[in-house]
Amino acid sequence: MEHTYPYAWIIPLVPLPVPVLIGVGLLLFPTATKSIRRMWAFPSVFLFSILLLFSADLAIGQINSNSIYQYMGSWTINNDFSLEFGHLIDPLTSIMLILITTVGIIVLIYSDNYMSHDQGYVRFFAYISFFNTSMLGLVTSSNLIQIYIFWELVGMCSYLLIGFWFTRPLAANACQKAFVTNRIGDFGLFLGILGLYWITGSFEFRDLFEIFNNLSYNNDLNFLFVTLCAFLLFSGAVAKSAQFPLHVWLPDAMEGPTPISALIHAATMVAAGIFLVARLLPLFIVIPYIMNLISLISILTVLLGATLALAQKDIKRSLAYSTMSQLGYMMLALGMGSYRAALFHLITHAYSKALLFLGSGSIIHSMEAIVGYSPDKSQNMVLMGGLTKYVPITKTAFLLGTLSLCGIPPLACFWSKDEILNETWLYSPIFAIIACSTAGLTAFYMFRIYLLTFEGHLNMNFQNYSGKKMSSFHSISLWGKEGTKASKKKWSLLTLLTMNNNERNYFFSKKTYQIGNNLKKINQPFITHFETWNWNKTNFLYPHESDNTMLFSLLVLVLFTLFVGAIGIPFRHEGEYFNLLSKWLTTSINPFLTNSVDWYEFLRNAIFSVSIASFGILIASILYKPVYSSLQNLNLINSVVKKAPNRSFGDKIINVIYGWSYNRGYIDDFYATSFTKGIRGLAKLTHFFDRRIIDGITNGIGIISFFLGEVIKYVGGGRISSYLFLYLSYVSIFLLSMVILQQIH
Repeated sequence: MEHTYPYAWIIPLVPLPVPVLIGVGLLLFPTATKSIRRMWAFPSVFLFSILLLFSADLAIGQINSNSIYQYMGSWTINNDFSLEFGHLIDPLTSIMLILITTVGIIVLIYSDNYMSHDQGYVRFFAYISFFNTSMLGLVTSSNLIQIYIFWELVGMCSYLLIGFWFTRPLAANACQKAFVTNRIGDFGLFLGILGLYWITGSFEFRDLFEIFNNLSYNNDLNFLFVTLCAFLLFSGAVAKSAQFPLHVWLPDAMEGPTPISALIHAATMVAAGIFLVARLLPLFIVIPYIMNLISLISILTVLLGATLALAQKDIKRSLAYSTMSQLGYMMLALGMGSYRAALFHLITHAYSKALLFLGSGSIIHSMEAIVGYSPDKSQNMVLMGGLTKYVPITKTAFLLGTLSLCGIPPLACFWSKDEILNETWLYSPIFAIIACSTAGLTAFYMFRIYLLTFEGHLNMNFQNYSGKKMSSFHSISLWGKEGTKASKKKWSLLTLLTMNNNERNYFFSKKTYQIGNNLKKINQPFITHFETWNWNKTNFLYPHESDNTMLFSLLVLVLFTLFVGAIGIPFRHEGEYFNLLSKWLTTSINPFLTNSVDWYEFLRNAIFSVSIASFGILIASILYKPVYSSLQNLNLINSVVKKAPNRSFGDKIINVIYGWSYNRGYIDDFYATSFTKGIRGLAKLTHFFDRRIIDGITNGIGIISFFLGEVIKYVGGGRISSYLFLYLSYVSIFLLSMVILQQIH
């Protein structure tokens, strides 16, 4: 397989033709480019499929040969400085390539149907293809400068995708918040890169680690400066992977399209921070203070993310806080030096979380059939419930993803999370107690999401669903899927929402949909709220299952969720226990903790973690039991928490926890008060100082000069004798003053 290594430089370039062609087409031939928009999904998926095969070939070569390949090419050279660009292929790179390409293909296929109604369909595929290109360039980079360039491109693409619907104020604010928060970490990362170059004189990973270890061995390092540089490098990962305290952008990033939420949370942006720390772990592991700091920040993130997910009503925000908590587990493993466990959980979590987010997109799709394009309603779990009989495939897929994230065997996340928990007990009992407690919280809030969404009865303020079919109703879909037959005319909004054509095709779905006569009267180019229409009270809307394209993506992710954990299962071979992941990572994990365990020890350790997860599921089932509707359960809990006149101490504790979780731990409010208002106050003070003091002095000198000139111009009469008289008078006064001063002294 080594013959493919020299060609690995083309990996980031493979998806690049799609955004380039779309950009040129929109610039030169905008009408034609938009009219053939169904074609852009095909090259995106096709190119990524080629890339998947190439990445698989590289991964097989890594497993068989246990080798590392690095290619360097000079970019700029002078006497004192050289900068080289190249690619590095090692187990970490091959793992990330497999992860990005598999999840990327699934998301692209899903997006063709999910975004088919949107006028920005072509722009979406341009952004997402460039997003994938940037992430591929990041993971194949061979030096810190190259990583930083692609790091910023990933941030730029995330800004564009989070704010994809930029006409909505919430989306515009969310992308700005993500951009500004990540700039804080990125500035620290840039300073850390420069500091590390100052110490070692190199940006290349292999040279950098070798020089740094030699300096450390010879005790030639300024320990304080080295620690500061390592902290600055870690700050970049803190922002990118949403670690405390720079996590505040992640829940707001849910304002972007759901496929982007899945991609960001599974295989691209948030994974970039984990990748950076894993890549720099040989450097961090030499500095105990940094390893302890990584562990401390990550355990706080684990607990904070879980507690903030407890009372969220938005399904995507709940999953976002879940991602934050799971990223904390990965960073905790890296802080403990457990390289293998961190990457294992990165893999299993990516597929499970992609499944959950794409499943939530299918749910939102169903809800939009009822409430229209209204995120505050279509994503609100309080208005859901009873979706099981309407979306059985989505429900099953979502349940499997939920069980995986809860750590229930034999699903994927069970194997990786259990390994991290075991490593935590060896590292610190206090951290282990927090991590295990958070595992119970994870099971609780994940089953809360599941029960609120699928069990009970559907809760809508304007409709009452008792499970009985009405005699007449319409099924309106933004997505091009026809619903249950109505006694009146069939309606479809697809054509109305795209370029005023009477019929429309897109790549993966071959059906055409005709627009009804009663919709042709509506001239709005993009319907944002269905509730503005005057519905006939005898017509009822029911949620429906997603199109086959979206369901296909869910089923593929279900297979990954079921079986990807097998790469970390220990097997006995020739008297020793090993697993595929450890064999894959052999060249990377030698310096770190790599102890494999046999089945008996593994099962003994697993009983405790599964018991905790089961307890969390049990509590969620009691509080959100499906015999009531979701809204009734929520009202029942709220009455205990908020309205009981004589609340017990336990009720007050619940009230505090609920308020803490629902208000995001008051962290956003603290930032808004201390930083936003403080910076604005400082800006106003600086503005006042500049306008009144600096400009005042300058303007004052000019005004004084003007008035002096006005006064002096009347002194001059044009007669030389008068000028001589004044001159002699001034000289006389000056000389007299000097004489008087000398006499005084």
